[in-house]
Amino acid sequence: MPQLSVRREGSVAIVTITLPDQFMTDDTVSELNAVTEELDRDESCRAMVFTGGEEGVFIRHFSVKVLAEMSDNLRARGKTFSDQKLLDRDRELDVVFRRLATTPKITIAAINGFAMGGGFEFCLSCDLRIVQDGEHTLGLPEAKLGILPGGGGTQKLGRLVGQARALEMVLRGRTVPPREALALGMVHEVTDGPVLPRALELAREYAAMAPLAFAHIKRLLRIELEKPLEEGLVMERTLFLDLLVSDDANKLMKRMNDGNLDIRDVPQGD
Repeated sequence: MPQLSVRREGSVAIVTITLPDQFMTDDTVSELNAVTEELDRDESCRAMVFTGGEEGVFIRHFSVKVLAEMSDNLRARGKTFSDQKLLDRDRELDVVFRRLATTPKITIAAINGFAMGGGFEFCLSCDLRIVQDGEHTLGLPEAKLGILPGGGGTQKLGRLVGQARALEMVLRGRTVPPREALALGMVHEVTDGPVLPRALELAREYAAMAPLAFAHIKRLLRIELEKPLEEGLVMERTLFLDLLVSDDANKLMKRMNDGNLDIRDVPQGD
């Protein structure tokens, strides 16, 4: 039975994730790979919104049963690992998470409940994280099992909340409720009621932006930001000029000038 369902509202795709026992598995990752690849290629899609299909659960975390089986299998084969021999081959999970971060479309996690471990790492890969208030918690509890976040969590959380706070949270395996997650900078917004309507409102707003401008800005702030400053500045001025000569920018600037509008009030879209 499929774990993902997709419906469209114009240029916005809503992906609902309904998991067996609330846990992500390899099958979930394969479905996410197929769905996000298709939406990434679809030029009519401008926004992807992901939410959980069960009340109070986004993705609880990756299945510990699957992880335990992986552990047994690797141990039986005598496999050992070391920082002297790095694993630079992408897993399917890495492909999915990178696509969420690099697609020229907005990706939004509409977090309607628990999102821990791999579930929260999925959210960290999205551009925006909007969470519904409630009794659920978010974070990276893997240290409780003697492991660490293996889907980018150690690298991404520190960039959001700072090294000291991330170190404390990940070492303790501490998860936090929505309001604390907002205060720490782990999420962008908390909603008092259902989260999906707010996520869709934001998705439609971003989807109305000039596509090339959105793609270039996202690239500069999510990808090029990891590079040395001088490299980023070179890319920034190049992409600025690419946009300056684009049809959308030319039209929007003329719309402002012809209407004597404030820059904040220039209508987007056609």
